[in-house]
Amino acid sequence: MRKATISRKTAETDISVELNLDGTGVYDNQTGVGFFDHMLDQLSRHSLIDMTVRATGDLHIDDHHTVEDVGIAIGQALVEALGDKRGINRYGDCHLAMDDAQIRCALDLSARPYLICNLDIPTAKIGTFDTELVREFFQALATHGGITLHIDRLHGFNSHHIVEAAFKSVARALRVAVEFDPRKSDAIPSTKGAL
Repeated sequence: MRKATISRKTAETDISVELNLDGTGVYDNQTGVGFFDHMLDQLSRHSLIDMTVRATGDLHIDDHHTVEDVGIAIGQALVEALGDKRGINRYGDCHLAMDDAQIRCALDLSARPYLICNLDIPTAKIGTFDTELVREFFQALATHGGITLHIDRLHGFNSHHIVEAAFKSVARALRVAVEFDPRKSDAIPSTKGAL
């Protein structure tokens, strides 16, 4: 049962996340931050991970706490759903093109969190969404999901396309990493014997 439910409540946010790693990309994400919901939908749809997110946060201040804390909760849910990671591919990568944007993502479900995020988003806002929060989300996801995550913009000038391509690229790489390796379905994917 590669599923997880995480609840996280602080003075700033109240979040619940449900994940099914063996889903079909069914999503129902409601955070109160419209553009972010759209990105979470892409993350679910293109990873084929079923995802339900409910978040209420201090949006009267700004979107920062909500976006970051959702990243934390999704990362924690991934760790729980993966268990000991027996039989998974562990690694995933994707070059993804979306109109003017081309994004490269490579990741390792290593339990060693590290983020390289070279998106250089041209504008400070997409609608009302602060684009600096894209990095905050991926930092929280990588840290709490134990993911070595590299995301690079190779091309792109439209901020919406760059960010959406980044979420889709991460999703496609994650899809590969969490899937089972048919040649080693009974083994931990590490010479150390543990991840």
